Amino acid sequence: MQTKSPIGQRTVIAFDYGLKSIGVAVGQEMSYSTRSLPALKAQDGIPNWQLIEQQLNEWQPDLLIVGLPLNMDGTEQEITQRAKKFANRLHGRFGYQVETWDERLTTVDAKAYLFEVGGYRNLTKDKIDSKSAEIILMSWFENTFG
Repeated sequence: MQTKSPIGQRTVIAFDYGLKSIGVAVGQEMSYSTRSLPALKAQDGIPNWQLIEQQLNEWQPDLLIVGLPLNMDGTEQEITQRAKKFANRLHGRFGYQVETWDERLTTVDAKAYLFEVGGYRNLTKDKIDSKSAEIILMSWFENTFG
């Protein structure tokens, strides 16, 4: 799939890859606006590809971002390779341009935000994963255009 919109005006979907759940968020480069979408269940890191395809068809993104889980010192861990594989599969299956982005501390930030706005009852796994995807996307916007 080719980019339809010029850089700075693209729709971007971000994924927070996990073995049991994959957080999803969508955003617009022009306004830096982001929105969490429902997290997708995964079986040992394998998502329901039809649900991803539905999201892609609905939002018609120009670019996909996959959070890259790294250790605090920047080194890779086992899940880093699996996230890269997920990014490659997104590109291979759907033809989108896919970039990876350092996601260190996004889960910590997501939990802090969700607790602040809704207390403990707001700290569900799917909300945390999708808020993490939104934070990945916001970080990518800030570092790409800020």
